[in-house]
Amino acid sequence: MAIDWNAFTPAASLAGGLLIGVAAAMFVLLPGRIAGISGVLGGLLKPAQGDVAWRLAFVLGLVAAPLAWSLLAALPRPHIDAGTGALVLAGLLVGVGTRYGAGCTSGHGVCGLSRLSPRSLAATLSFMGAGFATVYVLRHLLAG
Repeated sequence: MAIDWNAFTPAASLAGGLLIGVAAAMFVLLPGRIAGISGVLGGLLKPAQGDVAWRLAFVLGLVAAPLAWSLLAALPRPHIDAGTGALVLAGLLVGVGTRYGAGCTSGHGVCGLSRLSPRSLAATLSFMGAGFATVYVLRHLLAG
């Protein structure tokens, strides 16, 4: 196993993690909400009275942040070794998983674990285990 030193960015990763942690903590402490993306988006699909503005602002912030950053520096170019069909299937499976798991990795992994939720620990371990198993099967058992 070798480290890709061009992609090894511990300072930027630490800064990003700190920003996510502070934002999630502020979101819980100030308005008392969980910053889980699937829950925020799901609430936009079935909007409740007076519950749309903050959700829309949250989603627009997710879109606007990289656009604002692109004014300061070049955005990284992702390289994905998968076809369109595989990506669509993966997206659908993640969507189904978030419904069955009552949340996504941001809701359970960041917000739930920080609140010491046993349900979030079980969900995060399940998400990670399924991801590890999928990569192992696709890269080591099915790869030619």
